[in-house]
Amino acid sequence: MKLRTLLLLGFSVLFALAAVWLANTMLESRLAVREQAEDVTEVMVAALPIPFGRTIEERHLRAVSLPRNATPADSFANVGELIGKVATAEILEGDVVRRARVSEHLGGSTLAALIEPNKRALTVRVNDVIGVGGFLLPGNRVDVLAARSGNSDVAQVRTVLENLRVLAVDQTVSTNKTDPVLVRAVTLEMTLEEAEKLFKAETEGRLQLALRNPLDDSRLAVEPPPSAPAPAVAAPTPPKAAPVVRRSVPAPVQITIIRGTSIERQGLQR
Repeated sequence: MKLRTLLLLGFSVLFALAAVWLANTMLESRLAVREQAEDVTEVMVAALPIPFGRTIEERHLRAVSLPRNATPADSFANVGELIGKVATAEILEGDVVRRARVSEHLGGSTLAALIEPNKRALTVRVNDVIGVGGFLLPGNRVDVLAARSGNSDVAQVRTVLENLRVLAVDQTVSTNKTDPVLVRAVTLEMTLEEAEKLFKAETEGRLQLALRNPLDDSRLAVEPPPSAPAPAVAAPTPPKAAPVVRRSVPAPVQITIIRGTSIERQGLQR
């Protein structure tokens, strides 16, 4: 009887310990799941490629869960924040949509929404040569060269502006084309000061666009426009030295004095 009681007591203790261990394990598992759920946030990613200049629609987006420490600070958490915005850069499928790649569309044309704050858009007339042989597309970066003929037959060429972004080619803001097309106008993004320089260079001579590598953000020292040579300044004439007057000194006058057998000569001053 005592043995049976001891066995029952031992099994009871074992079951109690197993129950405590199981409850503790389940509690730790639930806490881990909860902490993991709290450390994850939803962000908007591109469900399909969004071209440069395209107005974002609901079909372009989908929500995914990412760890909070791997989520960009400028991402979007819901679809409503992105509907109606314009893509200022090409967004690939699966990319997190970030605020730096979209712009508000507050009315007007799509092109107006692509211009960065404090910048302007200026359209330059071009031909197939100036338009880099037709391989110029929105989103490219170009340098602007100006040629002006002086008094001689040799044209003076200088770099007017550097690293300007192409907003549109003719009336197209799409970057899907890869074949060369004949263009008649290119719209460039620049500051107001750069727009004044470009307009002045266009009125003075002929412009040429140079296509840049998108990874090249270096800048050269832009040469100032050639100016008229400064008038020659005559060197000051040194004062003339006073003429040197040479005067002849008369030879001294000597007299001879004879005293007996001695002879003495003495000089006289005039």
